[in-house]
Amino acid sequence: MRIAIAGGGLGGLTLARILRRHDIDAVVYEREADRFARTQGGLLDLHPESGQHALEKAGLTDRFRAEARPEGEEHRILDPAGRILVHHRPEPGDFSGRPEIDRGVLRDILLDSLPGNAVAWRHRIVEATPRLGGGFRLTFDDGRGADCDVLVGADGARSVVRPLLTDAPLSAVAVLAELTAHDADRRHPELAALVGPGNLWCVGANRILAAQHQGSGDLRVGVTLRADERHLHSYGSKRALLEQFDGWAPGLTALIEAADGPPVVRRIEAMPAGTRWAHRPGLTLVGDAAHLMPPVGEGANQAMLDGAELAAAFATDPGSAIKTYEEAMFARIGPIAAMSARVQAMMLSPTAADEIVHFFAPTR
Repeated sequence: MRIAIAGGGLGGLTLARILRRHDIDAVVYEREADRFARTQGGLLDLHPESGQHALEKAGLTDRFRAEARPEGEEHRILDPAGRILVHHRPEPGDFSGRPEIDRGVLRDILLDSLPGNAVAWRHRIVEATPRLGGGFRLTFDDGRGADCDVLVGADGARSVVRPLLTDAPLSAVAVLAELTAHDADRRHPELAALVGPGNLWCVGANRILAAQHQGSGDLRVGVTLRADERHLHSYGSKRALLEQFDGWAPGLTALIEAADGPPVVRRIEAMPAGTRWAHRPGLTLVGDAAHLMPPVGEGANQAMLDGAELAAAFATDPGSAIKTYEEAMFARIGPIAAMSARVQAMMLSPTAADEIVHFFAPTR
């Protein structure tokens, strides 16, 4: 059985690693040139029941604990005047919660756990054609091809594999502008202290200014605004972003001013909660390809759990693995996707501060 995994993100790599632990070979086809081709994003909080569970099944718990930062779970929520609304402090060294880890570090842990031939770099799939008798013929952007018996789409929001199973539409739920203040511990110690060791959210009407303190000492700054019809380039400068926070405390907007270089702006999209598709032998999806959700803390965790559960299903009964996995995944993801949509809407509402305080501290 030849298993092809389209996409070398966290879900695809988790699947490949656990399949290998069960002596099942799979090849991950990744469009990037190598693991260093681009930065991999900010911090992830890995949940015990999903992301951490998947790493346990992958045999990588010790590596994770050696790299993760439990102190990164500290979370501060402020209002536009800089007043603290919520301040969550984890217990020192406590891995029982949701410790943070840099996304790039986590991806490296997974890559290091695979043999060198498990990932085919510079292989961007542009077409998957069903073969007579089952399986697929894969065509890559440079004209090369490969055959497989099973194809797993782990290729993210703009999945090439997804249309083979569903035409579920993507809808814009927010605009996100990302910036980085490099070496903030040394260059901007006052901002590093403001953010703390983990996450900072500054919440106002219909907008959020957030920052993460990465293990490298950089601050990753994000501005989240409501999705609208404006062109993304209208948010493409620090000046344009600062205009969105007129009247906010200067100590908060300094996060934008301190960033190096212009913002990277993109629309955040999501699939309809409850998306399903009819079972098709030899073909399935994991992660964002299967259930693209607003980025409120579940995406990477659920992608890794998808990979773990699909691998376990193949190890138990290859003939029914995909159907078994999909039925369980649909039941699991439905409520999580609905909750993620509610949280995203709440975070960008006119009364976001009050609603978020109630969400994180309901007894206050």
